Amino acid sequence: MCQENCPYEKRCGACRIGQGTYEEGLAEKQRRVQKGIGKYCRVNKIQGMYYPFHYRNKVHAVFGRMKNAAVAGTYAEGTHELVPIKDCLIEDAQASAIVQTVTELINSFKIWVYNEDTGRGIMRHILIRKGMSTKQIMVVLVTACVEFPHKNNFVSQLRSRHPEITTIVQNVNDQQTTMVLGERNKTLYGAGYIEDVLCGLRFRISPNSFYQVNAAQTQALYKKAIQAAALTGSETVIDTYCGIGTIGMAMASKAGQVIGVELNKQAVRDAKENAKRNNIGNIHFIAADATEYMTEMSENSMRADVIVLDPPRRGSTEEFVHAAAAVAPSRIVYVSCNPETLERDLEWFKKAGYKAKEAWPVDMFPFTDAVEVVTVLYRS
Repeated sequence: MCQENCPYEKRCGACRIGQGTYEEGLAEKQRRVQKGIGKYCRVNKIQGMYYPFHYRNKVHAVFGRMKNAAVAGTYAEGTHELVPIKDCLIEDAQASAIVQTVTELINSFKIWVYNEDTGRGIMRHILIRKGMSTKQIMVVLVTACVEFPHKNNFVSQLRSRHPEITTIVQNVNDQQTTMVLGERNKTLYGAGYIEDVLCGLRFRISPNSFYQVNAAQTQALYKKAIQAAALTGSETVIDTYCGIGTIGMAMASKAGQVIGVELNKQAVRDAKENAKRNNIGNIHFIAADATEYMTEMSENSMRADVIVLDPPRRGSTEEFVHAAAAVAPSRIVYVSCNPETLERDLEWFKKAGYKAKEAWPVDMFPFTDAVEVVTVLYRS
């Protein structure tokens, strides 16, 4: 595969373009997964991408000021130094173009960007999400206050230059925090959300919703998870850390019933709406902590046949593992985005009576250190 050149590779740190070919990166990820969990189970060959560029359907940029003008970019790895970025090689090209237009409009309308040191200014971040199947685009403008000078003209000019935009949302983040989004959203244009199609199902995606950033590889990942679950049509499946319900709904047609458990209430609202619009009647969602929910299940002598977990990078917890074992599933499907925490968690599951049988690495984030792994565990 031909090698692209990135002008930011020595300053940005968000990817590893320029530090070897894609094939070399895949081989390194294979070795990393094999080294970490090969002692627990068989590790299959990693599934890579045919074209591993411009795959991110979620693009985030920070606003700052340089030479008395607004710029958009990312913080250099391990620092708070802003690196202005144009035409990122791993981000969707349309999204990158919109980021540049918004930056130009900020300068044109003389809107002050937010300064973290002084706490003054308005524009903080921009977040763009694109439905890779529907081509719908959501632009989220993150401001430090409710006031948005020249808001109507700003939105009008942005839509004029980018008619492909489906909806524009103002997110208000008035806290001194490193979190990108605040809790308040104001729809400035469109529905306030977009939709995308994944595994034949249509999903609603709000500004704060979790949704995988690489649609093509997500389909490959979910197919492996469904294969690992080995459903026959009668099982009770608990989809923990379920987000907006993507994995659980993809499994629902092959299960007896699916219970999605998620702590984020907005994600649960989106999940319920997603199930409704896809006419899935054998799945329901609960806004709760998964560990507490499964503990209550076991205390009430309730059982599950299959548990699916897709935790954040920090992995699961020992308490979760014990709660999962207490509802006595015959199989556990673990979707991990961090082989290091997966290795630790497989040891906990082993002590709890569950043995890993097989693992499938999937390259969701080409030219980065991240790699996803689907692992199936059986009760010993």
